[in-house]
Amino acid sequence: MNKTVNINLAGIFFHIDEDAYLKLQRYLEAIKRSFTDSQGRSEIIADIEARIAELFNERVENDKQVIRIKEVDEVISIMGQPEDYLVDDEIFEDEPKTSYKAKSSPSRKLFRDTDNSYIGGVSSGLAHYFGIDTIWVRLAWILLIFGAGTGILLYILLWVLVPEAKTTAEKIMMTGEPVNISNIEKKIRDGFDSVTDVAKNVGDSVGAAAKNVSDSVSNAAKNVDLKKPANSIKSSSKTFFDTLGDVIMFFFKVFAKFIGVLLMIIGASTLIALIIALFSIGVADIIHIPGLDMVDIVNAGNTPVWLVSLLTFFAVGIPFFFLFYLGLKILINNLKSIGNIAKFTLLGVWLISIIGLVVVGVRQASEHAYDESVIEKNELNIKANDTLSVKMMTNDLFETSGFRNDDSFRISRNENGEKTIYSSDIRIIVRSTSDSIGKLVIDKNADGRSYEAAIERAKNINYNYVISDNEILLDSYLNTDPKNKFSDQEVVAFLYLPEGTIVNFSNNTRSYLHYRRYNNTIVTSKDVNQYLKILDEDIECLDCPIEEEFEVDVDIKHEDGSLKINDKGLEVKIDSSSLRIDKNGINGSSENLNLKVSEEGVTIKSEDN
Repeated sequence: MNKTVNINLAGIFFHIDEDAYLKLQRYLEAIKRSFTDSQGRSEIIADIEARIAELFNERVENDKQVIRIKEVDEVISIMGQPEDYLVDDEIFEDEPKTSYKAKSSPSRKLFRDTDNSYIGGVSSGLAHYFGIDTIWVRLAWILLIFGAGTGILLYILLWVLVPEAKTTAEKIMMTGEPVNISNIEKKIRDGFDSVTDVAKNVGDSVGAAAKNVSDSVSNAAKNVDLKKPANSIKSSSKTFFDTLGDVIMFFFKVFAKFIGVLLMIIGASTLIALIIALFSIGVADIIHIPGLDMVDIVNAGNTPVWLVSLLTFFAVGIPFFFLFYLGLKILINNLKSIGNIAKFTLLGVWLISIIGLVVVGVRQASEHAYDESVIEKNELNIKANDTLSVKMMTNDLFETSGFRNDDSFRISRNENGEKTIYSSDIRIIVRSTSDSIGKLVIDKNADGRSYEAAIERAKNINYNYVISDNEILLDSYLNTDPKNKFSDQEVVAFLYLPEGTIVNFSNNTRSYLHYRRYNNTIVTSKDVNQYLKILDEDIECLDCPIEEEFEVDVDIKHEDGSLKINDKGLEVKIDSSSLRIDKNGINGSSENLNLKVSEEGVTIKSEDN
């Protein structure tokens, strides 16, 4: 059973084993003696204690875990040992000596260097991280801002997510140097030599800064390790498996960095596209910029366009923001967390946006819940043996655009200059009737969220046609007022013709007739520009070209046989066998067998029977 002691180190409480406490106390006293006459002694010691507290904090899994002598030895090996401590440590000659292998080439950590900054210290921090001059990073920002335009967003994100190097330990890690006693002392002394006030500000802020140290600097200590001079043994070479492991890890890290860059590019590109879309569509709708009429016509549910744009921005943008953040996290080990409050806030906004889009989608779909029609019937003065001509009337206001699509629509202005929805969703269906006269039925169809709304929109469809004695002129397009929205408005012209009527469909009706017999229609698009006689559920083309018959006459002779094909039939002879096919049937014979197939039946004869 070991006695434990509670200590307060740099404002953080720890439970520590008594033996470990004595060793830590002796170590700290040796450090204080080493800096007795040093300028900035209190700041150096405070920074060292803060760093030790940070290392202890990394090694405990919960608040009740006890710091043992093992953890103290690890911290001492990382921080280094002042000479006074080495003298004190020799008193305990009977203790087993522990050697630690230091890791070479400590990695840099990305921080914002506010000591050498113009705005937020992002450029100087990146320069330290990549080991280049700050001027090149700033030139890159200028190119991104005035080139692709992504520099501003990226700079703001890095400013928010990358932590500032506040403590001396963080400033040392930013340059890639080991965080030990000598480097902390050197960093603080350099500050005193350059600007006297810097040391004072560092000392005043160390106590508060130690509480805010990020968990992401935990890996920094593992990359720095100094050995005791008395028992340090350095390996002169690596084994084959160590080298192989390093190579594998190198390629794995390169692949991870590539994935991180890819995620950042995808996330940033999507966010920029969403921002552009939000400002171009949503804001344009708020201030009523012309050109968004088409969007408003499709919006049958009358949901504000700016609201849909905003909901889409958050619903799509938040996942891609976290994708960008994940890529940044892969590239930068010590990236500052955005915090649980921000994470849960973004999650809540995302859920609200998804729910909002679902509601908007359901509302939009409900506008097409009912499909109703309005019927107009017109008798035709057409009887059997009469000739009828059917043509389409063109519309100059709509035809000039080159627009031709049955399922599409556009906004234009009518003869009075009024805004109107035009659509070419017109179909012609032709059927035969046993009545003595024909009729034309115009079926106007539209969707709505209720029966009444669908009927009202169908009634508001404007479709014109002209019926004369021997001619029907149908409009090429329907139109309706924009307040009716685009609700799948369509017109179907049913043409019922008595049997024996002759009809000719003009060539401009081709795209309005179905390409095959459909919905009981008897006239298709391939039947245009021809005179057709109406039969019982069928037609007869009166002026279609008649296919000419041609004769086949083949007479081939060979020493082993012959082949003859003519209007009489087919005859084949091979040696003593023959086969003949004609109007009388099939006759075949060989040396010992005769075969005959006719309307009387099948006859087979042989020499024996």
